Amino acid sequence: MIISCGGDSNAVDAKSDRSVQYFPNMYESVGYETYQEGDIFDGNVEAQLPVEGTVNRGWLPYEYANSNEGYASAKAELKNPLPYTEENLASGQELYNIYCAICHGTKGNGQGHLVKTEKILGVPSYADRDISQGSIYHVMYWGGINYMGSYASQTSIEERWQIAHHVDALTRDLKGQDAKDFVSVQDELEMESQLGNHAVEDHGVEMHGEDAHEDDHGSQVENHSSTEGE
Repeated sequence: MIISCGGDSNAVDAKSDRSVQYFPNMYESVGYETYQEGDIFDGNVEAQLPVEGTVNRGWLPYEYANSNEGYASAKAELKNPLPYTEENLASGQELYNIYCAICHGTKGNGQGHLVKTEKILGVPSYADRDISQGSIYHVMYWGGINYMGSYASQTSIEERWQIAHHVDALTRDLKGQDAKDFVSVQDELEMESQLGNHAVEDHGVEMHGEDAHEDDHGSQVENHSSTEGE
């Protein structure tokens, strides 16, 4: 008796064409269009809101509230996590001239173009303000009283901290204080090592852009007497 084991030449090639699909929906899924009707969710809407508490990847909420108490806490507690380097200071100056100088002036004396042309009034000099880098960041995030709105949607977290370095340098110059020394390369490496993979800020922010977070800060600005003109 002769038995052939060659099989049918038309048989399925197990390496390239399987005859059975396990969980076929993973292979032949329905290509829903964004916002089209679908019967798999309540309300028959394909696009669903993320679960409560969801945050964008690479971004964490800012924990200081838009209030006088939040301002005071940020002023006292919030520290600039970026090393004070020539590069960060130069970037801060460039960004300041884009977003801030038109009101606060390139020197921080409150004599920006809009003030000189009397479009707005009452912008104080940094020389007359008791501010810290934490309070500077807080006001850029939430906005201040009167004309100043939030710059959270226009600037990234890293950019706001760079601006804070430059505003601090302007303030020291206006008050006749000595300029800060730039950190050494060794100090900068140690700071980066301590930060590791964590956020650039110790209070819920990171190094990347924040473009995707809520753009409603301008509408949330409250009148905080302690933040006037910062």
